[in-house]
Amino acid sequence: MPELTSSYVDSLAPNTAAIKNGQGLVRKKSFIQLHRTEDGELLFGQCAGSGKTPYECSVDFVTPESPVFRCSCPSRQFPCKHALGLLYAYVEGQTFTPAPVPEDIASKRDKAEKREENKAKQAAEGSPAKPKKINKSALKKKITAQLEGLELLEKLVLSLVRGGLSTIDAKTLKAVQEHVKQLGNYYLSGAQIELRRFALLLGKGEDREQGYTYAVRQLTLLHAFIKKGRSYLTARSEDPELALDHESTIDEWLGHAWQLSELKEYGLTTENAELLQLAFYSYDDKARQEFVDQGYWLDKSAGAVYKTLHYRPYKAAKLLREEDSFYEVAEVPLLYKYPGDMNPRVRYEGMTARTVTPADLGQVHAHAHSSIAEAVKKVKNQLKNPLSDKEPVLLLHAVSISQTDQGEYLITDEAGGQLVLEDIPALPQGTTALLPFLPAVCLQNCSLLVMFEHDMDRGRLAAQPLGIIHAEGITRLL
Repeated sequence: MPELTSSYVDSLAPNTAAIKNGQGLVRKKSFIQLHRTEDGELLFGQCAGSGKTPYECSVDFVTPESPVFRCSCPSRQFPCKHALGLLYAYVEGQTFTPAPVPEDIASKRDKAEKREENKAKQAAEGSPAKPKKINKSALKKKITAQLEGLELLEKLVLSLVRGGLSTIDAKTLKAVQEHVKQLGNYYLSGAQIELRRFALLLGKGEDREQGYTYAVRQLTLLHAFIKKGRSYLTARSEDPELALDHESTIDEWLGHAWQLSELKEYGLTTENAELLQLAFYSYDDKARQEFVDQGYWLDKSAGAVYKTLHYRPYKAAKLLREEDSFYEVAEVPLLYKYPGDMNPRVRYEGMTARTVTPADLGQVHAHAHSSIAEAVKKVKNQLKNPLSDKEPVLLLHAVSISQTDQGEYLITDEAGGQLVLEDIPALPQGTTALLPFLPAVCLQNCSLLVMFEHDMDRGRLAAQPLGIIHAEGITRLL
């Protein structure tokens, strides 16, 4: 069993309401029975509910990094409040009496063990995995449709550019929205999202001129995608056996949803990774029509800053687990990395948590960029690619964080290089207003997680702090 803490249990909850409800069951003393097996791998019990019969709930840690939740309640949330309440009761030190594994759980364990044994047996036999069969006819049909969609999108983009943004009226925006719907029929989900984002920028009720700069960037992005997408699809059409591009995001733009098995096949995995979350926030992405939970993590071994993305579509948001801040070290047996740029997306299926130590903080400082000039150069090189992530994040080391006579905050590196800190439009909230309230330990010999964005109106690179790592721990600003 992993070390159970409130933070760890919170991380398992589908949303904040489930956390509150699970803790509420403990406060109300709703648990009639609380048991644990002698080996500590299984927690189970009974919880009084609205019906006559109490609910049977359990949390099985037979595989510590991937606990199994079971409950007889009809809830569609996973894990439900009863399973979470069971864990909170354990964390709070309530008495769990020793008991043998219930027969129904023992039976389910046996079936799961047999499935794993069969997998291991097949692997041990060394029989090569059968290559995935490609339905060349279906693939060609899809590619043909995608190429037609790109042609339709190109005509729209050229029309918008020739007419000028200032001439776009309600009728034009309605036509753009119709194109958004059509792109879904052409398997161009990435372009569909970005075209919808363009329409949202110009469909705001306030002064539209404020959105012109970002609308131009959207058109530039779409034009670059059309060019690269057409070239890539043409090559795949000529050679259906051509492998997916696992070094760029073009397949994702074209609507491909990467499977974990594919990432493993292309070698995009890391074993026994240790991740430390440095920042986390959630936002409403109207272009995707989803709520997004986004975290930034440092891989303590590789030194790279990765991001996790958890999407909750509007229609199913209430039923999906809502991610939250995580304040411990996540020990991940197998980390999957998606194709991407400076901060590629990562995923994992299971993890165990441990407390952050001073040695962990020391590794953060060791991986931070010591030269602001080199860091800025790295950011600019990424931004040159039209299809790259436009808000890259880097870890920077600062000798000091100080305030100028004009009230601006800036960080200074060991060579005297400086970088002004300011809020950027890409983030849902500002953080620089919090800097005056930080204690002195946060302002000297520290590391900062910083998000960059090219401010096109002013022609300069803007940087906003997301968190500060110092001698006493991590202070999150977001």
